[in-house]
Amino acid sequence: MTKSPDAPASSAPTGGVPAETAPTAEQALAALAALRAEVGKAVVGNDNAVLYLVLALLCRGHVLLEGVPGVAKTLLVRALARSLDLEHARVQFTPDLMPGDVTGSQIYDPHSAEFTFRHGPVFTNLLLADEINRTPPKTQSALLESMEERQVSVDGQPRPLPDPFVVIATQNPIEQEGTYPLPEAQLDRFLFKVDIQLPGRDDEFRVLQRHAAGFDPRDLAAAGLRPVAGPAHIAAARAAVGTVAVSPEVLAYIVDLCRATRSAPAVRHGASTRGATALMAAARAFAWLNGRAFTTPDDVKFVATTVLRHRLQLRPEAELDGVTAEAVLAGLLHSVPVPV
Repeated sequence: MTKSPDAPASSAPTGGVPAETAPTAEQALAALAALRAEVGKAVVGNDNAVLYLVLALLCRGHVLLEGVPGVAKTLLVRALARSLDLEHARVQFTPDLMPGDVTGSQIYDPHSAEFTFRHGPVFTNLLLADEINRTPPKTQSALLESMEERQVSVDGQPRPLPDPFVVIATQNPIEQEGTYPLPEAQLDRFLFKVDIQLPGRDDEFRVLQRHAAGFDPRDLAAAGLRPVAGPAHIAAARAAVGTVAVSPEVLAYIVDLCRATRSAPAVRHGASTRGATALMAAARAFAWLNGRAFTTPDDVKFVATTVLRHRLQLRPEAELDGVTAEAVLAGLLHSVPVPV
């Protein structure tokens, strides 16, 4: 586990904005647009993934990035952290990692003859949980309280985590040797599951062009990345998202969609009520990012697959037939009546 060398000092100004100046909603929207462009200086062809990382910040959610090795999952998170005026840390999950290596532990001080708490890397704003499925369930579960309650309890004493706090975990879907599938309870705590695909030909060509010109993914500062947004912008954006209207018709559509996942023939367990609230929050934030003060069914449709795909447990016979959660959701999005 390592503290990222790109992390700015905690005393640094928030995104270039004086601490006493609270940005407006418009300024926050502009800062988040600049954030997406800034990440693009280092990462090519993952605009959709950057969008969902921004949405997670607005919704106080966590993100699971899944993709084969070498598609810039870790670089994407490091570039986001570099572009934000937030503290961040990286934990490389391995089979021998212990829960205390993530959350922290009590250390005996022989000089004072007392135990003192040593904070783990989870005490940060952005936590990159790299290859989270390579560590045993007991260590994976060390993040459960942190992700849900935004605190760590040691010896019965809760210790609050910084705000904002977002876990961005990565996992490799094709290599199963030496991996431990995430339990359903932990999967449900991720707001989004984002699939990182191999780039298209043009994007891959641009990646090679950048590397040929001297781009070093280990030196993001040299690539020109700088903080363009910070906690004040995120707080202003969250407050603005909270004012976005969600009509009863759209709420009913979300409920009907989530209930339909529970009765789909190929699904053993569908989306829970937590999934429904996550879908509403994500659609609301997406509407605000698009400059609207109200949520539409199209907003729900846009984020539905990314919010719900990891919350569906398929029946074994459906999996043997090649059915996927994405295919089930595509059918439901087509069949569930949309309010007009």
